[in-house]
Amino acid sequence: MSTPSESAPGSLSRAAEPHPRIDKAHSSPARARSTSAKAHSPAAHTRTSPANGLSPAAQHLAAQAQDFAQALVDWFSAAGKDYPWRRTTDPWAILVSEIMLQQTTIPTVLARYSNWMAQFPTPPALATADEQTALRSWEGLGYYRRVRALQAAARAIGERFGGQFPSSESGIRSLPGIGDYTTGAILSFAFNRPAPLVDANVSRVFARLLNDPAPIDAPATRRMHWQLAGVLVHPSNPRAYNAALMELGQTLCTTGEPSCLLCPVRQWCTAETPSSLPVKLPKIAVTSVEHWDIFHLTPGGLLMQQQADGTRHQGMYRLPQRPQEEVRGLHHLTDQRYAVTRYKVTRHLYRAAPDTRPQPGEQYIPLESLPHTPMASPDRKIIEKLLLHSRPHPAESNRSREEE
Repeated sequence: MSTPSESAPGSLSRAAEPHPRIDKAHSSPARARSTSAKAHSPAAHTRTSPANGLSPAAQHLAAQAQDFAQALVDWFSAAGKDYPWRRTTDPWAILVSEIMLQQTTIPTVLARYSNWMAQFPTPPALATADEQTALRSWEGLGYYRRVRALQAAARAIGERFGGQFPSSESGIRSLPGIGDYTTGAILSFAFNRPAPLVDANVSRVFARLLNDPAPIDAPATRRMHWQLAGVLVHPSNPRAYNAALMELGQTLCTTGEPSCLLCPVRQWCTAETPSSLPVKLPKIAVTSVEHWDIFHLTPGGLLMQQQADGTRHQGMYRLPQRPQEEVRGLHHLTDQRYAVTRYKVTRHLYRAAPDTRPQPGEQYIPLESLPHTPMASPDRKIIEKLLLHSRPHPAESNRSREEE
């Protein structure tokens, strides 16, 4: 039985931001990335005619694109936040930050970004790492598919571009896992080329600017926002402009009550009741899931299960699961609750019987190897907590070593 943390697909969102040499301009926040935006080439939408596909309100704003964009750049030059990925124009460093910031808050990324870049400063450094090392390096960031995709991109850079990050839009787009948003981020933040960016913050800003009640996650609205973003982008300083637009949504034009009096583009805003916007499609219901795990510590190590191919955490390790009926009568250790995408998970953990034997896919991991063994954060947290109070069962001797 697999849990959502292993196999449930989830939409990727983010908390990304631009970066450095941008007239001081750079910033952005935790942002939920729109999962659609696929049919839009950033370059193709740059400064296009505002007439096709835009609402009347969007056309009116597009007609004032130059003044609007400059107001944002000027504000950001004075108020933009400083992050390590904004102090570089290295496309690899920017790609890493963008991938990390998907579905992860800025404070969490800040705590890991610099050390991760020190470990994998170039595409070849990650391309040549084994999967276990890559997965372990990503622990705490969650959504491990991202590091696999990043490693696939690093290997493609080596195979197709001689280890040098591509600078063309077509080259960037050809990398595994790179879509419209990430392409636009690299083009604008690394190469300062005009390219639109639309994330959840940008969509919220646009919905309010246009006083638009259409759901921002509806396909037609997404298409219009991408087109509008291409029309509005600053032609000579897209790096600062895109950073500013996203940071505006993160710091002032926030969910709930925005700080309208401080907004640098309030003169263009037509929102009548900003707090009521944006509108979204109905949410997918949260599903409650529970599973039953065992904790089997022996002199040979802790029994762990390697997760199968095709699961969310494939190749990583977790505490072994058992059917509920098999844990009846065992000593209940604790319950653990955590959330994964649209799932609320409850883990019921039991101390295994002394005669427990490994099932297929399970093995004993020596305690000294656990810090280097890739596993999801919920597993590591509960294991570390239990190891503080546990000792191998005296009846188990060294049998586990022989069973490996």
